[in-house]
Amino acid sequence: MIRDSKATQETGMLLSFLPTGEYYFTKGLKAFGRRDFIRAKKYLQRAMQLEPGEPMIVCQFAIVLTEMGEFEQSNHLLHQILEELDEEMVECHYFLANNYAHLGLFKDAYHHANLYKHLEPDGEFNSDTDELIELLTFEADLLDEDLYEQDDLMVKQEHARELLESGYFPKAIKVLEEVVDDYPEYWSAYNNLALANFYLGEADKAYSILNDVLSKNPGNLHAICNQAVFAYYQNNEQELQSLISILAKINPMIDEHQYKLGATFALIGEFELGHLWLRKLYKRGFDGEGAFYYWLSYTAFHSGHPAFAKSIWKIVLELSPDKDGHEPWNDEPPVLGGYEDHTASIFQKLDSDYIEERLFAIFLIEVSSTKEQLLASLQSKPAMKLTQLELDYLSFVKKARPIHQRILDAHQIGLQLYEYHRPIGALKAGIYLLWFSIFQESMAMNPSFQNHQAWAAAIEYTWFKLRGEKVSQTDMAKKYQLSVSTVKKYVKIVNNCLQ
Repeated sequence: MIRDSKATQETGMLLSFLPTGEYYFTKGLKAFGRRDFIRAKKYLQRAMQLEPGEPMIVCQFAIVLTEMGEFEQSNHLLHQILEELDEEMVECHYFLANNYAHLGLFKDAYHHANLYKHLEPDGEFNSDTDELIELLTFEADLLDEDLYEQDDLMVKQEHARELLESGYFPKAIKVLEEVVDDYPEYWSAYNNLALANFYLGEADKAYSILNDVLSKNPGNLHAICNQAVFAYYQNNEQELQSLISILAKINPMIDEHQYKLGATFALIGEFELGHLWLRKLYKRGFDGEGAFYYWLSYTAFHSGHPAFAKSIWKIVLELSPDKDGHEPWNDEPPVLGGYEDHTASIFQKLDSDYIEERLFAIFLIEVSSTKEQLLASLQSKPAMKLTQLELDYLSFVKKARPIHQRILDAHQIGLQLYEYHRPIGALKAGIYLLWFSIFQESMAMNPSFQNHQAWAAAIEYTWFKLRGEKVSQTDMAKKYQLSVSTVKKYVKIVNNCLQ
């Protein structure tokens, strides 16, 4: 021991050790070198949490997922690197080619293999790529065009699913509309298209899509489940009970359908029915993702199996550490994680073609528990195409300079909504997109934004009305402690902005 240590003499305290992202990245590499992929995955997940948006960490994590056979999740991360973090990491194309080959998507594998050869003619993986291309060429001789078309369908559907889960609804709708045009009997795309429209507040359009599916494909389980979810969110108790009675009689044979049924029951509060199907899948060794174990734990706890719920929750935290604090026994409503703590979703929204999504992303940064890490990650991102309004808002979040009063008001109105609508999942994102759309559209009209509660009440009322839900201006007045006449006045202003 060093007797003259200033650290102990001057503070009288032990110096704490705070591991960094680099620390966990190094431990992850060592575990990977030992082929201990479970530990490597754990360490690299922690490194990504500490340094979100660092492409080297994300890439290594993707490689570990490949080794564990999680090819789709690996592809998601590799595409994220190329599209959001560092487009010059061309080796990602080689890793994508391998993953697509393992998935049997040979056309996409061939595309990325050739792209790697073109971008990196003297690259580290050149000889391996040549072997892969030779193998893919041989496979191509055995395939017909129909299978290639199936490849395109699967890739588009997966891309749309990722956009949907990340809250990128307008682009998800665009991709899904292309799919249903090209494949008019691919019902899964219709169901996802209905979800995307519902999340954007287009309830009538969403119901119309589901009704169209059920008229052409009677008994489509996903469509009926989605109808039940819509009825639940719209507080339509009569329709919900009718749909529950239908779903309770269904006995699907396919694992995917059993999971859809179990997760739907869990989401709408029918925990015992949900646990029945999810526990059955678990006993058969169903290899679900994080959401499966989340709902399994949640339904177990709320149907009288607390010990089993806690054992499953350990798996949830291994797969999704961000769920820590959302245990089913802490009396919080079930969540699948808010966008405010989902780095990929925030960065994706910052790159959106729509200004309201970019403004929403900046709001998410401000309310995120990882705000400082997100701001640090922005420093290494390529220059974003932001308007002056967005740059001013981002400066406010960074506390870089005095803020314009209108931006401060806009943010305060967002915070008023955040009091009642958080964490911000796919459904609740719609109310914020509505607000930021109205904010930027109304700037030329120069309205006053100083009455934060009134604007929030009017936005929430309009959002519910657009979704076809029953709500009164009196309800909003009580909720936000306003007079009914004030709510009426601001609802009129919001309606004018929407015209």
